[in-house]
Amino acid sequence: MKDWEELKAFALALGLPKVEEAVSWGNPNLKAHGKMWCWWAPQDYANAPAFKVDAAEMEFLLEVRGDEFFTTAHHRPHNIILMRPEHFDADWARAKLIEIWRKQAPKRWLKQWDADNPEHVGAKVN
Repeated sequence: MKDWEELKAFALALGLPKVEEAVSWGNPNLKAHGKMWCWWAPQDYANAPAFKVDAAEMEFLLEVRGDEFFTTAHHRPHNIILMRPEHFDADWARAKLIEIWRKQAPKRWLKQWDADNPEHVGAKVN
């Protein structure tokens, strides 16, 4: 994974509804259900895909897969982990993006979407 355009194409290829392009803090991103969902941290000290995680998962990834993941003083308080572009793990990223998309969805809407789309790749991944 080399840049935002590749990451955006990867995320959009998941075919999940309620995703839109946006700009936050002057940087492009994708929002799911109106909330930041997928973006590239463009700072010189980061320059990597960014993902929302909970604190325990962040600590686990940093300890066990520290060659692939990192965070910064800016991102850590927001539970954001960065994936080194040269070690991009498409399977992990796909599962994480689907998980975040589901967590950000209104529960009533998600229940109906799951019922209407049982075959969708994101329908039952938590």
